[in-house]
Amino acid sequence: MKKFQDVLVIGLALFAMFFGAGNLIFPPYIGLISGDKWYMSLLGFLLTGIGLPLIGIIVMSKNEGKFENFAGKVGTNFSKGLGIIIMLAIGPLLAIPRTGATTYEMAIKPIFPTVNPIIVTSIYFAINLYLVINPSSVVDKIGKILTPVLLTMLAIIIFKGISTPIGSPIVTDIQNPFSKAFAEGYQTMDALASTVFAGIVIGSVVAKGYKDTKDQIRLTLMSGVIAALGLLLVYGGLMYLGATASGLYGADISKTQLTIAITERLLGTFGKVALGVAVGFACLTTSVGLTATAGDFFSNLTNNRISYKAVVIIVTVFSAVVSNFGVEKIVKLAVPLLVTVYPVVIVLIVLNIFDEFIKNKNCYAGAVYLTLIISIVDGLAAIGLNLKGVQNFVAKLPFASAGFAWILPAIIGLIIPLIFSRKQEA
Repeated sequence: MKKFQDVLVIGLALFAMFFGAGNLIFPPYIGLISGDKWYMSLLGFLLTGIGLPLIGIIVMSKNEGKFENFAGKVGTNFSKGLGIIIMLAIGPLLAIPRTGATTYEMAIKPIFPTVNPIIVTSIYFAINLYLVINPSSVVDKIGKILTPVLLTMLAIIIFKGISTPIGSPIVTDIQNPFSKAFAEGYQTMDALASTVFAGIVIGSVVAKGYKDTKDQIRLTLMSGVIAALGLLLVYGGLMYLGATASGLYGADISKTQLTIAITERLLGTFGKVALGVAVGFACLTTSVGLTATAGDFFSNLTNNRISYKAVVIIVTVFSAVVSNFGVEKIVKLAVPLLVTVYPVVIVLIVLNIFDEFIKNKNCYAGAVYLTLIISIVDGLAAIGLNLKGVQNFVAKLPFASAGFAWILPAIIGLIIPLIFSRKQEA
Protein backbone atom coordinates (compact mmCIF):
# COMPACT_ATOMS: atom_id res chain seq x y z
CA MET A 1 0.00 0.00 0.00
CA LYS A 2 2.85 2.41 0.83
CA LYS A 3 4.49 1.81 -2.53
CA PHE A 4 1.20 2.50 -4.35
CA GLN A 5 0.76 5.77 -2.42
CA ASP A 6 4.36 6.79 -3.14
CA VAL A 7 3.95 6.01 -6.84
CA LEU A 8 0.70 8.00 -7.00
CA VAL A 9 2.14 11.06 -5.23
CA ILE A 10 5.32 11.12 -7.34
CA GLY A 11 3.31 10.41 -10.51
CA LEU A 12 1.02 13.37 -9.91
CA ALA A 13 4.01 15.59 -9.08
CA LEU A 14 5.70 14.48 -12.31
CA PHE A 15 2.52 15.27 -14.24
CA ALA A 16 2.44 18.77 -12.72
CA MET A 17 6.11 19.31 -13.64
CA PHE A 18 5.55 18.33 -17.28
CA PHE A 19 2.18 19.99 -17.77
CA GLY A 20 3.05 23.67 -17.72
CA ALA A 21 0.04 25.91 -18.23
CA GLY A 22 1.58 27.18 -21.48
CA ASN A 23 1.50 23.63 -22.90
CA LEU A 24 -2.29 23.62 -23.21
CA ILE A 25 -2.23 26.06 -26.16
CA PHE A 26 -0.43 23.67 -28.55
CA PRO A 27 -2.73 20.59 -28.77
CA PRO A 28 -5.87 22.56 -29.79
CA TYR A 29 -3.97 24.33 -32.56
CA ILE A 30 -2.47 21.06 -33.85
CA GLY A 31 -5.98 19.58 -33.84
CA LEU A 32 -7.26 22.62 -35.76
CA ILE A 33 -4.72 22.37 -38.58
CA SER A 34 -5.00 18.54 -38.68
CA GLY A 35 -8.78 18.33 -38.91
CA ASP A 36 -9.94 14.77 -39.59
CA LYS A 37 -6.31 13.57 -39.34
CA TRP A 38 -6.05 14.73 -35.71
CA TYR A 39 -5.45 11.18 -34.43
CA MET A 40 -2.31 10.89 -36.60
CA SER A 41 -1.09 14.19 -35.21
CA LEU A 42 -1.86 12.99 -31.70
CA LEU A 43 0.50 10.03 -32.16
CA GLY A 44 3.34 12.30 -33.25
CA PHE A 45 2.72 14.84 -30.50
CA LEU A 46 2.50 12.15 -27.83
CA LEU A 47 5.97 10.86 -28.76
CA THR A 48 7.65 14.21 -28.10
CA GLY A 49 5.13 15.52 -25.54
CA ILE A 50 4.88 12.38 -23.40
CA GLY A 51 7.06 9.51 -24.62
CA LEU A 52 10.41 11.30 -24.74
CA PRO A 53 10.01 13.09 -21.37
CA LEU A 54 8.99 9.81 -19.72
CA ILE A 55 11.93 7.91 -21.22
CA GLY A 56 14.17 10.85 -20.37
CA ILE A 57 13.24 10.61 -16.68
CA ILE A 58 13.86 6.85 -16.69
CA VAL A 59 17.21 7.25 -18.49
CA MET A 60 18.24 9.97 -16.06
CA SER A 61 17.36 7.70 -13.12
CA LYS A 62 19.88 5.21 -14.54
CA ASN A 63 22.39 8.07 -14.54
CA GLU A 64 21.65 9.00 -10.90
CA GLY A 65 19.85 12.13 -12.08
CA LYS A 66 23.15 13.77 -13.05
CA PHE A 67 23.26 15.58 -16.38
CA GLU A 68 27.03 15.14 -16.63
CA ASN A 69 26.53 11.35 -16.51
CA PHE A 70 23.87 11.60 -19.23
CA ALA A 71 25.66 13.89 -21.72
CA GLY A 72 29.22 13.57 -20.43
CA LYS A 73 29.75 10.38 -22.47
CA VAL A 74 30.15 12.67 -25.47
CA GLY A 75 32.60 14.92 -23.65
CA THR A 76 32.81 17.17 -20.59
CA ASN A 77 32.75 20.43 -22.53
CA PHE A 78 29.89 19.19 -24.69
CA SER A 79 27.92 18.28 -21.56
CA LYS A 80 28.42 21.75 -20.08
CA GLY A 81 27.50 23.46 -23.35
CA LEU A 82 24.37 21.41 -23.89
CA GLY A 83 23.34 21.91 -20.25
CA ILE A 84 23.62 25.68 -20.65
CA ILE A 85 21.60 25.69 -23.88
CA ILE A 86 18.84 23.54 -22.35
CA MET A 87 18.70 25.73 -19.25
CA LEU A 88 18.46 28.86 -21.39
CA ALA A 89 15.66 27.29 -23.45
CA ILE A 90 13.53 26.23 -20.47
CA GLY A 91 14.54 29.45 -18.72
CA PRO A 92 14.95 33.07 -19.85
CA LEU A 93 15.04 32.60 -23.62
CA LEU A 94 11.74 30.78 -24.12
CA ALA A 95 9.80 29.08 -21.35
CA ILE A 96 9.80 31.81 -18.68
CA PRO A 97 8.89 34.65 -21.09
CA ARG A 98 6.14 32.44 -22.54
CA THR A 99 4.49 32.17 -19.11
CA GLY A 100 4.26 35.97 -18.91
CA ALA A 101 2.96 36.31 -22.48
CA THR A 102 0.42 33.51 -21.95
CA THR A 103 -0.79 35.15 -18.73
CA TYR A 104 -1.39 38.45 -20.52
CA GLU A 105 -3.11 36.89 -23.55
CA MET A 106 -5.29 34.37 -21.69
CA ALA A 107 -5.85 35.81 -18.20
CA ILE A 108 -5.72 39.61 -18.55
CA LYS A 109 -6.54 40.63 -22.12
CA PRO A 110 -9.93 38.79 -22.28
CA ILE A 111 -11.06 40.67 -19.13
CA PHE A 112 -9.25 44.00 -19.68
CA PRO A 113 -8.74 44.23 -23.47
CA THR A 114 -7.32 47.78 -23.44
CA VAL A 115 -4.65 47.28 -20.77
CA ASN A 116 -1.05 47.83 -21.88
CA PRO A 117 0.85 44.50 -22.07
CA ILE A 118 4.06 46.15 -20.85
CA ILE A 119 2.33 47.15 -17.61
CA VAL A 120 0.95 43.63 -17.14
CA THR A 121 4.25 41.85 -17.77
CA SER A 122 6.11 44.35 -15.56
CA ILE A 123 3.76 43.60 -12.64
CA TYR A 124 3.85 39.85 -13.40
CA PHE A 125 7.65 39.63 -13.36
CA ALA A 126 7.95 41.96 -10.36
CA ILE A 127 5.80 39.47 -8.42
CA ASN A 128 7.88 36.63 -9.90
CA LEU A 129 11.13 38.24 -8.72
CA TYR A 130 9.77 38.93 -5.24
CA LEU A 131 8.67 35.30 -4.79
CA VAL A 132 11.97 33.93 -6.14
CA ILE A 133 14.18 36.14 -3.96
CA ASN A 134 11.97 35.62 -0.90
CA PRO A 135 11.09 31.90 -1.03
CA SER A 136 8.05 30.90 0.96
CA SER A 137 5.55 28.07 1.16
CA VAL A 138 2.95 30.36 -0.41
CA VAL A 139 4.02 29.43 -3.95
CA ASP A 140 3.88 25.70 -3.18
CA LYS A 141 0.43 26.10 -1.62
CA ILE A 142 -0.81 28.12 -4.58
CA GLY A 143 0.56 25.46 -6.94
CA LYS A 144 -1.13 22.65 -5.02
CA ILE A 145 -4.45 24.48 -5.16
CA LEU A 146 -4.25 25.83 -8.72
CA THR A 147 -3.11 22.66 -10.47
CA PRO A 148 -6.29 20.80 -9.39
CA VAL A 149 -8.38 23.89 -10.29
CA LEU A 150 -6.81 24.09 -13.73
CA LEU A 151 -7.24 20.34 -14.32
CA THR A 152 -10.86 20.49 -13.16
CA MET A 153 -11.56 23.33 -15.61
CA LEU A 154 -9.87 21.36 -18.42
CA ALA A 155 -11.82 18.21 -17.52
CA ILE A 156 -15.09 20.16 -17.72
CA ILE A 157 -14.11 21.75 -21.05
CA ILE A 158 -12.98 18.43 -22.58
CA PHE A 159 -16.08 16.54 -21.36
CA LYS A 160 -18.37 19.28 -22.70
CA GLY A 161 -16.44 19.40 -25.98
CA ILE A 162 -16.74 15.64 -26.49
CA SER A 163 -20.39 15.33 -25.40
CA THR A 164 -21.58 18.41 -27.33
CA PRO A 165 -18.87 19.23 -29.90
CA ILE A 166 -18.82 22.70 -31.42
CA GLY A 167 -18.33 21.20 -34.88
CA SER A 168 -16.92 18.25 -36.82
CA PRO A 169 -13.31 17.70 -37.93
CA ILE A 170 -12.91 18.60 -41.59
CA VAL A 171 -10.36 17.73 -44.28
CA THR A 172 -7.41 20.17 -44.13
CA ASP A 173 -4.40 20.65 -46.39
CA ILE A 174 -1.91 19.39 -43.77
CA GLN A 175 0.96 17.29 -45.10
CA ASN A 176 2.67 14.67 -42.91
CA PRO A 177 0.45 15.24 -39.83
CA PHE A 178 2.52 12.80 -37.74
CA SER A 179 5.89 14.51 -38.33
CA LYS A 180 4.33 18.00 -38.17
CA ALA A 181 2.91 17.26 -34.71
CA PHE A 182 6.13 15.49 -33.67
CA ALA A 183 8.04 18.72 -34.36
CA GLU A 184 5.32 20.82 -32.69
CA GLY A 185 5.84 18.68 -29.59
CA TYR A 186 9.30 20.25 -29.31
CA GLN A 187 7.53 23.39 -28.10
CA THR A 188 6.51 21.69 -24.84
CA MET A 189 10.28 21.46 -24.11
CA ASP A 190 9.44 18.59 -21.75
CA ALA A 191 12.11 16.22 -23.08
CA LEU A 192 14.70 18.94 -22.44
CA ALA A 193 13.24 19.61 -18.99
CA SER A 194 13.28 15.89 -18.11
CA THR A 195 17.10 15.89 -18.24
CA VAL A 196 17.24 18.77 -15.74
CA PHE A 197 14.27 17.96 -13.50
CA ALA A 198 15.04 14.24 -13.12
CA GLY A 199 17.22 14.88 -10.08
CA ILE A 200 14.19 16.30 -8.23
CA VAL A 201 12.12 13.17 -8.95
CA ILE A 202 14.91 10.82 -7.98
CA GLY A 203 15.49 12.85 -4.81
CA SER A 204 11.81 12.35 -3.92
CA VAL A 205 12.11 8.60 -4.49
CA VAL A 206 15.23 8.38 -2.31
CA ALA A 207 13.60 10.52 0.39
CA LYS A 208 10.78 8.00 0.58
CA GLY A 209 13.26 5.30 1.54
CA TYR A 210 14.11 3.62 -1.78
CA LYS A 211 17.90 3.29 -1.72
CA ASP A 212 18.38 0.48 -4.25
CA THR A 213 18.95 1.73 -7.83
CA LYS A 214 16.64 -0.93 -9.31
CA ASP A 215 13.85 0.09 -6.92
CA GLN A 216 14.38 3.73 -7.85
CA ILE A 217 14.15 2.98 -11.57
CA ARG A 218 11.07 0.77 -11.06
CA LEU A 219 9.30 3.39 -8.94
CA THR A 220 10.22 6.15 -11.39
CA LEU A 221 8.85 4.06 -14.28
CA MET A 222 5.55 3.39 -12.49
CA SER A 223 5.23 7.06 -11.53
CA GLY A 224 6.01 8.02 -15.11
CA VAL A 225 3.18 5.82 -16.40
CA ILE A 226 0.71 7.68 -14.16
CA ALA A 227 2.01 11.05 -15.39
CA ALA A 228 1.85 9.82 -18.99
CA LEU A 229 -1.77 8.68 -18.65
CA GLY A 230 -2.75 12.08 -17.27
CA LEU A 231 -0.97 13.88 -20.12
CA LEU A 232 -2.56 11.52 -22.68
CA LEU A 233 -6.07 12.37 -21.47
CA VAL A 234 -5.42 16.12 -21.42
CA TYR A 235 -3.49 16.37 -24.70
CA GLY A 236 -5.81 13.95 -26.52
CA GLY A 237 -8.93 15.76 -25.34
CA LEU A 238 -7.59 19.20 -26.24
CA MET A 239 -6.44 18.06 -29.66
CA TYR A 240 -9.87 16.60 -30.42
CA LEU A 241 -11.47 19.89 -29.36
CA GLY A 242 -9.17 21.71 -31.78
CA ALA A 243 -10.14 19.29 -34.55
CA THR A 244 -13.85 19.98 -33.96
CA ALA A 245 -13.09 23.68 -34.45
CA SER A 246 -11.32 23.11 -37.78
CA GLY A 247 -14.42 24.12 -39.74
CA LEU A 248 -14.94 27.27 -37.66
CA TYR A 249 -11.53 28.96 -37.54
CA GLY A 250 -8.68 29.44 -39.98
CA ALA A 251 -5.08 28.41 -39.38
CA ASP A 252 -4.18 32.09 -39.00
CA ILE A 253 -5.85 32.30 -35.57
CA SER A 254 -3.33 32.55 -32.72
CA LYS A 255 -2.92 29.63 -30.34
CA THR A 256 -4.14 31.55 -27.29
CA GLN A 257 -7.12 33.02 -29.17
CA LEU A 258 -8.13 29.56 -30.34
CA THR A 259 -8.08 28.10 -26.82
CA ILE A 260 -10.09 31.07 -25.52
CA ALA A 261 -12.59 30.86 -28.41
CA ILE A 262 -13.21 27.13 -27.90
CA THR A 263 -13.68 27.61 -24.15
CA GLU A 264 -16.10 30.51 -24.68
CA ARG A 265 -18.19 28.52 -27.16
CA LEU A 266 -18.42 25.61 -24.74
CA LEU A 267 -18.81 27.36 -21.37
CA GLY A 268 -19.57 30.99 -22.15
CA THR A 269 -17.80 34.06 -20.79
CA PHE A 270 -17.53 32.68 -17.25
CA GLY A 271 -15.66 29.59 -18.50
CA LYS A 272 -13.31 31.73 -20.57
CA VAL A 273 -12.50 33.99 -17.63
CA ALA A 274 -12.20 31.14 -15.10
CA LEU A 275 -9.81 29.19 -17.33
CA GLY A 276 -7.78 32.32 -18.05
CA VAL A 277 -7.34 33.17 -14.36
CA ALA A 278 -6.39 29.58 -13.49
CA VAL A 279 -3.88 29.53 -16.35
CA GLY A 280 -2.42 32.88 -15.29
CA PHE A 281 -1.72 31.84 -11.72
CA ALA A 282 -0.48 28.42 -12.81
CA CYS A 283 1.93 30.18 -15.20
CA LEU A 284 3.23 32.26 -12.29
CA THR A 285 4.02 29.19 -10.17
CA THR A 286 5.77 27.64 -13.19
CA SER A 287 7.73 30.84 -13.78
CA VAL A 288 8.85 31.01 -10.14
CA GLY A 289 10.06 27.41 -10.25
CA LEU A 290 11.94 27.86 -13.53
CA THR A 291 13.53 31.14 -12.43
CA ALA A 292 14.74 29.57 -9.17
CA THR A 293 16.11 26.58 -11.11
CA ALA A 294 17.96 28.91 -13.50
CA GLY A 295 19.31 30.88 -10.53
CA ASP A 296 20.72 27.75 -8.90
CA PHE A 297 22.09 26.40 -12.19
CA PHE A 298 24.01 29.47 -13.33
CA SER A 299 25.15 30.39 -9.84
CA ASN A 300 26.63 26.89 -9.39
CA LEU A 301 28.09 27.01 -12.90
CA THR A 302 30.11 30.10 -11.96
CA ASN A 303 31.07 28.64 -8.55
CA ASN A 304 28.92 31.38 -6.96
CA ARG A 305 31.02 34.14 -8.52
CA ILE A 306 27.66 35.37 -9.78
CA SER A 307 25.26 35.12 -6.86
CA TYR A 308 21.86 33.44 -6.98
CA LYS A 309 20.21 36.82 -6.38
CA ALA A 310 22.07 38.47 -9.27
CA VAL A 311 21.20 35.61 -11.63
CA VAL A 312 17.46 35.66 -10.87
CA ILE A 313 17.34 39.44 -11.30
CA ILE A 314 19.03 39.15 -14.72
CA VAL A 315 16.78 36.24 -15.72
CA THR A 316 13.61 38.02 -14.61
CA VAL A 317 14.41 41.32 -16.36
CA PHE A 318 15.43 39.55 -19.57
CA SER A 319 12.32 37.36 -19.48
CA ALA A 320 10.09 40.41 -18.96
CA VAL A 321 11.51 42.03 -22.10
CA VAL A 322 11.14 38.89 -24.25
CA SER A 323 7.60 38.21 -22.97
CA ASN A 324 6.38 41.42 -24.63
CA PHE A 325 7.06 39.85 -28.04
CA GLY A 326 3.87 37.84 -27.48
CA VAL A 327 3.23 34.08 -27.50
CA GLU A 328 3.26 33.65 -31.29
CA LYS A 329 6.61 35.41 -31.77
CA ILE A 330 8.18 33.53 -28.86
CA VAL A 331 7.01 30.26 -30.41
CA LYS A 332 8.54 31.27 -33.75
CA LEU A 333 11.78 32.33 -32.05
CA ALA A 334 11.90 28.92 -30.37
CA VAL A 335 11.78 26.92 -33.60
CA PRO A 336 15.44 27.26 -34.77
CA LEU A 337 16.83 26.49 -31.30
CA LEU A 338 14.51 23.55 -30.66
CA VAL A 339 15.02 22.10 -34.16
CA THR A 340 18.77 22.18 -33.47
CA VAL A 341 18.78 20.85 -29.90
CA TYR A 342 15.92 18.33 -29.81
CA PRO A 343 17.38 15.74 -32.24
CA VAL A 344 20.62 15.76 -30.22
CA VAL A 345 18.72 15.14 -26.97
CA ILE A 346 16.63 12.41 -28.64
CA VAL A 347 19.78 10.60 -29.81
CA LEU A 348 21.35 10.93 -26.34
CA ILE A 349 18.22 9.51 -24.71
CA VAL A 350 18.12 6.53 -27.10
CA LEU A 351 21.85 5.79 -26.69
CA ASN A 352 21.57 5.99 -22.90
CA ILE A 353 18.76 3.43 -22.98
CA PHE A 354 21.17 0.93 -24.53
CA ASP A 355 24.26 2.16 -22.69
CA GLU A 356 25.13 -1.26 -21.26
CA PHE A 357 25.45 -2.64 -24.81
CA ILE A 358 27.62 0.25 -26.06
CA LYS A 359 31.15 -0.75 -25.12
CA ASN A 360 32.87 1.88 -27.28
CA LYS A 361 31.86 5.27 -25.86
CA ASN A 362 33.11 7.00 -29.03
CA CYS A 363 29.78 5.87 -30.47
CA TYR A 364 28.14 8.61 -28.42
CA ALA A 365 30.33 11.32 -29.91
CA GLY A 366 29.96 9.96 -33.45
CA ALA A 367 26.17 9.72 -33.35
CA VAL A 368 25.64 13.01 -31.51
CA TYR A 369 28.02 15.18 -33.56
CA LEU A 370 26.72 13.94 -36.94
CA THR A 371 23.18 14.55 -35.67
CA LEU A 372 24.20 18.02 -34.53
CA ILE A 373 25.61 18.89 -37.97
CA ILE A 374 22.31 18.02 -39.67
CA SER A 375 20.19 19.71 -37.01
CA ILE A 376 22.30 22.91 -37.29
CA VAL A 377 21.54 22.96 -41.02
CA ASP A 378 17.82 22.56 -40.24
CA GLY A 379 18.08 25.27 -37.57
CA LEU A 380 19.72 27.70 -40.00
CA ALA A 381 17.01 26.94 -42.57
CA ALA A 382 14.40 27.75 -39.92
CA ILE A 383 15.79 31.28 -39.57
CA GLY A 384 15.93 31.73 -43.35
CA LEU A 385 19.64 31.15 -44.01
CA ASN A 386 19.82 29.33 -47.33
CA LEU A 387 22.88 27.10 -47.68
CA LYS A 388 21.75 25.69 -51.03
CA GLY A 389 24.30 22.96 -51.59
CA VAL A 390 24.21 21.67 -48.03
CA GLN A 391 20.45 21.93 -47.72
CA ASN A 392 19.93 20.12 -51.03
CA PHE A 393 22.14 17.29 -49.76
CA VAL A 394 20.24 17.12 -46.44
CA ALA A 395 16.92 17.15 -48.31
CA LYS A 396 17.97 13.96 -50.15
CA LEU A 397 18.66 12.03 -46.96
CA PRO A 398 16.16 9.31 -45.96
CA PHE A 399 13.20 10.58 -43.88
CA ALA A 400 14.14 14.22 -44.66
CA SER A 401 10.69 14.97 -46.10
CA ALA A 402 9.20 13.96 -42.75
CA GLY A 403 11.66 16.13 -40.81
CA PHE A 404 13.94 13.31 -39.66
CA ALA A 405 17.00 13.83 -41.86
CA TRP A 406 19.23 13.31 -38.80
CA ILE A 407 18.32 9.63 -38.32
CA LEU A 408 20.70 8.12 -40.91
CA PRO A 409 23.68 10.34 -39.90
CA ALA A 410 23.10 9.34 -36.27
CA ILE A 411 23.20 5.65 -37.22
CA ILE A 412 26.35 6.19 -39.32
CA GLY A 413 28.01 8.07 -36.46
CA LEU A 414 27.16 5.16 -34.17
CA ILE A 415 28.54 2.51 -36.51
CA ILE A 416 31.84 4.14 -37.62
CA PRO A 417 33.56 3.90 -34.17
CA LEU A 418 32.49 0.26 -33.93
CA ILE A 419 34.10 -0.53 -37.30
CA PHE A 420 37.37 1.20 -36.35
CA SER A 421 37.50 -0.49 -32.93
CA ARG A 422 37.06 -3.94 -34.54
CA LYS A 423 39.81 -3.20 -37.07
CA GLN A 424 42.16 -2.24 -34.21
CA GLU A 425 41.27 -5.43 -32.34
CA ALA A 426 41.99 -7.49 -35.46
